[in-house]
Amino acid sequence: MTAGILKEPQGENRVSLLPEQAATLIKKGITVLVEDGAGDGSFANNDTYLEKGVKVVSRSEVLQQSDMVFSIQLLTSADESLLKPNAVLLGVFQPLFQFKTMQSWSTKGLTTFSLDMLPRTTRAQAMDVLSSQANIAGYKAVLTAANLFPRYFPMFMTAAGSIPPAKVLILGAGVAGLQAIATAKRLGAVIEVFDTRPAVKEEVMSLGAKFVEVEGAADASKAGGYAVEQSEEYKQKQQQKLAESAAKADIVITTAQIPGKTAPILLTEAMLDNMKAGSIIIDIASATGGNTPFTKNNETVVRKGVTIYGNSNLPSTMAFDSSKLYGKNVLNFLQLILTKEGAINLNFEDDLVKGSCITHGGSIVNDRVNALL
Repeated sequence: MTAGILKEPQGENRVSLLPEQAATLIKKGITVLVEDGAGDGSFANNDTYLEKGVKVVSRSEVLQQSDMVFSIQLLTSADESLLKPNAVLLGVFQPLFQFKTMQSWSTKGLTTFSLDMLPRTTRAQAMDVLSSQANIAGYKAVLTAANLFPRYFPMFMTAAGSIPPAKVLILGAGVAGLQAIATAKRLGAVIEVFDTRPAVKEEVMSLGAKFVEVEGAADASKAGGYAVEQSEEYKQKQQQKLAESAAKADIVITTAQIPGKTAPILLTEAMLDNMKAGSIIIDIASATGGNTPFTKNNETVVRKGVTIYGNSNLPSTMAFDSSKLYGKNVLNFLQLILTKEGAINLNFEDDLVKGSCITHGGSIVNDRVNALL
């Protein structure tokens, strides 16, 4: 079997497999190709791949010769035309938003695995790309905020006077939110946290933050670790408390996303109007619309003295470690679909294989994507 690693599009610095991870596949007897320059953004140049036995070739050669293709981001239509019939694609393709592309891939007979669709189960933790990358996003969100913020994070007592600590408000206590709490705490900030899941209160408090409770949240226990839609009554209560906290905050980090839907607006225009000049909002949910009405993905918007920084791909700014973790997730997943001899063996009785497979045999095989069509 031949496996190919593609170079990601402009702005994406990660690579699917670093050289030492590609070497793991070579030991199984798999021929591994990498596109020229694919690892440059992750500080893995062509020579480091060659040293591990990986062949460096052009993009067209990777696409034409590979039985399995690794690409974090979507392929282009030009790429699709070069793929082998029945090729296997593996990446993070956001099929609930890119369902039309998935439909196109199915008609070409491609088998697609999108790791962002893995069921959130204990067995899937070792291959959970959303968690590994969100951890980095939460960490980098705080550092980005500290860099943009015109004041100190920690409290300082000096001969010239005292500086109060920064007040940080974090919306969402998932993996990204919890890492943001830990990082902001290390920098000396005072932290408040909102989340619709009361079950995360203990974790939030154990990291040294205050959990702001809003009564009447919808039960998210059966949502596989994701957020769920809330009632209008709950949203009104939440907005009232959020408005109070946002007005006091120096920095707000928003992480709220709902799979397959536009990100909920948590910070309304009225809330933003009451925020202090010089405040910073880091919106990790910007790719799906953002948690403010003015968020723009991959842009910084300054509105009435409040800076709204939209970036849903912060892991790309720490490309080496994010590639290392992503590649480890990929290798763990490949254990489910490759034999010890390195041949492809798809067992759709396995809930992780079935749950992450989007297209196969000329059809869309994922129920959630099919529902959108």
